[in-house]
Amino acid sequence: MSNGIKRLQTPVSILSYASVVGKKEGEGPMNSYFDKIFDDSYLGEDTWEKAESKLQQTAVLTALEKADLLPENIDLIFAGDLINQCTSSTFGLRPLEIPFLGIYGACSTMAEGLITGSIAMSAGVGEKIVATTSSHFSTAERQFRFPLSYGGQRTPTSQWTCTASGAIVLTKDVQFPQVTGFCIGKITDLGVTDANNMGAAMAPAAADTLVRWFNETGNKPEQYDAIVTGDLGIIGSELFCDLVMKQGYDVTSVHKDCGVMIFDPETQDTHAGGSGCGCSASILCGYFLPKLRTGELCRILFLATGALMSPTLTQQGESIPSISHLVELIGTVNKT
Repeated sequence: MSNGIKRLQTPVSILSYASVVGKKEGEGPMNSYFDKIFDDSYLGEDTWEKAESKLQQTAVLTALEKADLLPENIDLIFAGDLINQCTSSTFGLRPLEIPFLGIYGACSTMAEGLITGSIAMSAGVGEKIVATTSSHFSTAERQFRFPLSYGGQRTPTSQWTCTASGAIVLTKDVQFPQVTGFCIGKITDLGVTDANNMGAAMAPAAADTLVRWFNETGNKPEQYDAIVTGDLGIIGSELFCDLVMKQGYDVTSVHKDCGVMIFDPETQDTHAGGSGCGCSASILCGYFLPKLRTGELCRILFLATGALMSPTLTQQGESIPSISHLVELIGTVNKT
């Protein structure tokens, strides 16, 4: 592995996947691509935290059901979320009794899970491994910003944390799509301190990771059907394309952002778009992976992006370090 970049000698296959979202996400332009849409933000539970745990558990169980698997068939699960000590994952997956490794990459967690799962699979740790993550609007707002009852006005640069989850089952059996390589992100910090402008904080990390991938592999943007960022939103996406362009790569024609795709800003009042671990996870599992499986897409790059912010340090005036991990995915027909 050079500079955090690895091309897998033997690709890791994706057996199944599932995407589960809340009501607002289900009312957006991507509604037909999700496996399950919950109409109740509490998901029948008595707290939002329990609701997010149920959301992630549902995504995992749905992915297992689609592969005709039971929890006892899974060797290892990589999971994480935004809430302190990854409690949504811990409490949501507790009943499944699957060997568990909690991970944290903020909104980059889906890519981190795919990378760590692929490394474990390549090392022979297991034959069936799950990567999953989730987020919930109300749990994230309570932890990172203000209680919902506060009624604070959202700024134009703010993004809406998605109530969503995605889960992926990795297998040694030859299936498509496949993970063929990855680039582990570096912590990037350009001094952004506004917790309501995460797109600007995360865009430099995504640009750095993508440019390192291109420089190291020699690949070009035109070799991909889509270059998918996690949740830069409208403002962060523009900045990302500009930063990559300055390094000699034009990605404007192939760039897609999950935070832009998941909501309609004109009718849903989400300002700069969506965010949260579940944003990129649900769009990857609901939209991009099925298209790779059918051959509608041949080759994509998935760059989930995370703001590694601490509410305490943000209140103390500290800047927001960010990270972006890249995963290369191919479908049934490879694009050269």
